[in-house]
Amino acid sequence: MKTYIKLFALSSLLVLGSCSEDFLENEPYTDKVTENFYKTPSDAFEGLVAVYDVLQREAYGTQLIVSEQVSDNCFGGFGIADPTVDLQWDRFQYTTDKDMNALTWTNSYLGIYRANVLLENLDKVNWGSNTALKTRYEAEARFLRAHFHFQAAKMFGDIVPLDHTVTTSEFELPRQAPEVTYALIANDLKFAADNLGPENYSQAGNANYGRITKWAAEAYLARTFLFYTGAYSKTDLAGVVTKAQAVTYINDAVNNSGHGLVADFANLWLAASFENFAGEDNTEMVWAVRFNGSGKGNWDLHEGNRFQVNIAPRGGSIGKYATGWGGATVNPKLVQAYESGDSRKAASFIDYVGEGLNFDPQAREQRQYTGYSWKKYCPITNAAGTAVVEANGGNFQIDNYQDYAIIRFADVLLMAAELNLEGNAALAQADLDRVRDRAFKSTTHRIPVTKAVIMEERRLELALEGLRYFDLIRQGMPAMKAAIDNTAGDSQFAVTFRPETLGWFALPQSQIVLSNGTIQQNPGWN
Repeated sequence: MKTYIKLFALSSLLVLGSCSEDFLENEPYTDKVTENFYKTPSDAFEGLVAVYDVLQREAYGTQLIVSEQVSDNCFGGFGIADPTVDLQWDRFQYTTDKDMNALTWTNSYLGIYRANVLLENLDKVNWGSNTALKTRYEAEARFLRAHFHFQAAKMFGDIVPLDHTVTTSEFELPRQAPEVTYALIANDLKFAADNLGPENYSQAGNANYGRITKWAAEAYLARTFLFYTGAYSKTDLAGVVTKAQAVTYINDAVNNSGHGLVADFANLWLAASFENFAGEDNTEMVWAVRFNGSGKGNWDLHEGNRFQVNIAPRGGSIGKYATGWGGATVNPKLVQAYESGDSRKAASFIDYVGEGLNFDPQAREQRQYTGYSWKKYCPITNAAGTAVVEANGGNFQIDNYQDYAIIRFADVLLMAAELNLEGNAALAQADLDRVRDRAFKSTTHRIPVTKAVIMEERRLELALEGLRYFDLIRQGMPAMKAAIDNTAGDSQFAVTFRPETLGWFALPQSQIVLSNGTIQQNPGWN
């Protein structure tokens, strides 16, 4: 969805703990308010677009990069003189910036708020005989509401679930037990999966690419099922979705979605393939957040991928890789985990020495240089060595245009392997084989499927895609500590995971203050 109509409903401003407008600062205002706006299907569509619009803000360098920094995939990185907040994330500290997770919290609740505004006003629209369109908009909005809840819940643990826009008497709502939040998530995703049609938008030039589909909803149900049952040691998804149902949903997405694997893993990533790039609207993208470079340096627009500059090589372009801030340097032990012949290794990471790139970390002021950085999502240069985004008239910080893949079909296959493992080992093996056959470009590297094998395959296939830390949470604190603790290298790379946090991030201090005591800091962060 490349075109976004900015709509902000003013009638029910949501701030947890306060009616301050800081929660939604810098938002575009119009003269459209809910009392006089929702009349036609076109009005409802604008409201839906406003919910989708929040997705672009998730790639500003919040959860995606932070979750990789705190996992065993990456270190903090960035520049020697940069603030130490990235080192604090990396080392599970919380000393100088008490509000360092605020963007993830506020983005999530901005999305939840906009979804609730739309959902509460669908009945005001004159749909005529087109009730199917109303159902579609409701399904998409409920999927997005579930997504925004999950973004917050998997990071902070207990959150405040909201199925309505809050009134003034609800500004200080307490956090709820996980089963309350996940029941809301599960019901929303189930509604989307059961009510969306069988469309597959991964087709070149399809105007609906980026919109929610039945297949995205089924895959997302599997993702939340696996996370919730693992992190909280449960057998079903908050009493709403059983394991048998989760298996049915994910197998449907595998067998009937029309999605598939791109033949060459490298072709998924622009910096790994260039002329062979499969394009963003390829068959493997079950759901992705869309970006474009139309902002042309306008900081008031939010169309570009503002994440990419964070992980690009620091100190200037080098070879085919455009410049950035050098954040989240890659842990060598991740690179070394790939077997010989695994095509995902060269496609996922920039190997400065191996690629003959003269990267001087001191001259470039690179902190925690490891010899490796992100190739996935790295912006590129043109033949003249100029960043493509700048050659097109954009700003290298805010106008990068690569889409952010939230669900790839490879992930769907690995979730299917995990969910089918106990009940249908042969099917689980077949799903795993498809991923490994693509990685090695042959059938000679197949290995017997087990839970441990699947989790390691997820680590390798989905590296640097924002999933690893949350996969560790669902494996438990001993597994997290064994994976994340690091003593290799000098003291700048020392990392000690603290199990007393239970894996949850520190809550933004601003939200604790605004709650007037109804929200307490997560364990291990006081």
